Amino acid sequence: MKVGERESGRKIDLGDSAFTKFLDSLSSKPIIRYMVYSCAVVSFFGLILIPPILGILLKWNTMGQIFENPDLMSRATTAIFSSFAIAIFVSLIDLAAGLPMAWFITRGRSRWLNVLDTFTDIPFVVPTVTLGYSLLLFWSGPEGVSSMFEGSLVSPGWLLIILLHFTFSFPVVVRVMVGGLLDYERTYEEAARTLGAAPLTADRTVTLPILKPALIASFVLAFARSISETGATMMVAGVFENGPVLINNLKTAGETGYEGALVFVSFILIAVSCLMFLVIRLLGTRLKIPLKKIRPAIERKLSGHKVVTLRNGVTLLIFLVLVLIPSLFVALPAIQAISDGTINQAITATGAWEGYWQSLVLSYFVGTIATILNVILGLPMAILIARRRIGTLSSTVLDVLVNVPMIVPSIALGISLSFFWKNFAFFPEIWLLILAHMSITYPYFVRSAASAVERISIDLEEAARTLGSRPFTVFRTIILPLTKYSLLAGAIMVFTRSISETGATLAVVTELQTVPVLLVSWVKPGSGMLPSEIGLGCGFLIVLSFIILLILRLVARGHQHA
Repeated sequence: MKVGERESGRKIDLGDSAFTKFLDSLSSKPIIRYMVYSCAVVSFFGLILIPPILGILLKWNTMGQIFENPDLMSRATTAIFSSFAIAIFVSLIDLAAGLPMAWFITRGRSRWLNVLDTFTDIPFVVPTVTLGYSLLLFWSGPEGVSSMFEGSLVSPGWLLIILLHFTFSFPVVVRVMVGGLLDYERTYEEAARTLGAAPLTADRTVTLPILKPALIASFVLAFARSISETGATMMVAGVFENGPVLINNLKTAGETGYEGALVFVSFILIAVSCLMFLVIRLLGTRLKIPLKKIRPAIERKLSGHKVVTLRNGVTLLIFLVLVLIPSLFVALPAIQAISDGTINQAITATGAWEGYWQSLVLSYFVGTIATILNVILGLPMAILIARRRIGTLSSTVLDVLVNVPMIVPSIALGISLSFFWKNFAFFPEIWLLILAHMSITYPYFVRSAASAVERISIDLEEAARTLGSRPFTVFRTIILPLTKYSLLAGAIMVFTRSISETGATLAVVTELQTVPVLLVSWVKPGSGMLPSEIGLGCGFLIVLSFIILLILRLVARGHQHA
């Protein structure tokens, strides 16, 4: 039996090529392993961590401005509190709604579940500002659900921000949990059921504790995504201010103390968030999931077919009403494009559509390159963190620092990236764009991959090494087969996040224009673009991305059942 054979009896094709044997022999040399991990750490600090925070550090001396202005300090502290309150609340709701959806996708029997799985990524594909515009139209505009009421159903403010943040962070939780559930071997769960445990009891007492790293990673990613989002939040905030909105309002108004407020708000968001992640990292493994007390009769009833059907129905309803339909609402006018001739102009690349197709190609190119580079650089970092190869304390610190680019408000991150990379005149603008997207998306892959590796018992690796397997053999025969769906989930999050990025892109480029930047210019008042043109532009982006992601999932699931 090969080392890479899975517990379920399926075998992984290990490959015996000369190149594979060469990599196996290289991996047994300590200097090579040291170089791989060193490159991962150096690239993280040099390309991912330092550029986003350098601008904040260089403006550190301006922080005194906010302490001299009591009114501005009061606004800042209120905005910071609002950011944390919304982020924590939204992240908890994400887990409550996202886990049942991931369970339904992975444990359901319908052949349409791959399509549903791909639909959950739609909010991640829609450019952030356009997503905010779409939710504003859906919840508050006369074109949306407010048409059934006398006024706006949900006026701009904190409630609409919560709905928006739930919409764009929900896919993060689903993606991580789907990867975890697909990688998870159900042997122990099935054994518990064989011994008489109800499905809910087995899931609660066996499956969830094993998937605890994925649950923690989901919460961290959703929290970080909410705490830093700027562009979409500005569209729905109204007069309400959280941290990123306050920074943007001060910048737009040109108020005195803007730089000091930017440094102060960004520093507090980063420091407190890192402290939270550190506590989660240190105490997360000690959290007891779930409660040990078992009530067989009640849990057996809750495992019944009717209850499960009801749960799946409610899960789908929440997804459709709060996530999918509001995200797609901005694209609905694309139907009108068929009758008014807009679609013919788009297909023939007439007028503004020539630039649209060029921007679309650029977006997919940048997203693809950023994904490939982040997988190459992020996988060694994920293993380093999960296996604590450089000691518990150092690995914990790295684990916390990986989240920093997600915590920095995107407007501050874009300014910092622009300041850092534009000092290197020899850098082509396309590489500035790729590096910016790498910095923003890197944590998504590392978080997903690290949680997957952490779920694997280290005893499996130690047994393989005892039997003479070299490090690369252990990786390709144990780690890779048992984490491949989580790695795919992380890569998909990187790709979709890159496709939708707007704020940082605007900050680092002057000539190139990705499709989110183009669509932002289209939705601005006075752009001259018709609703059908805006809707069709968003529609093309959504449909093409949907097809790409669906193909990836069909190929991956096809290999799963091979």
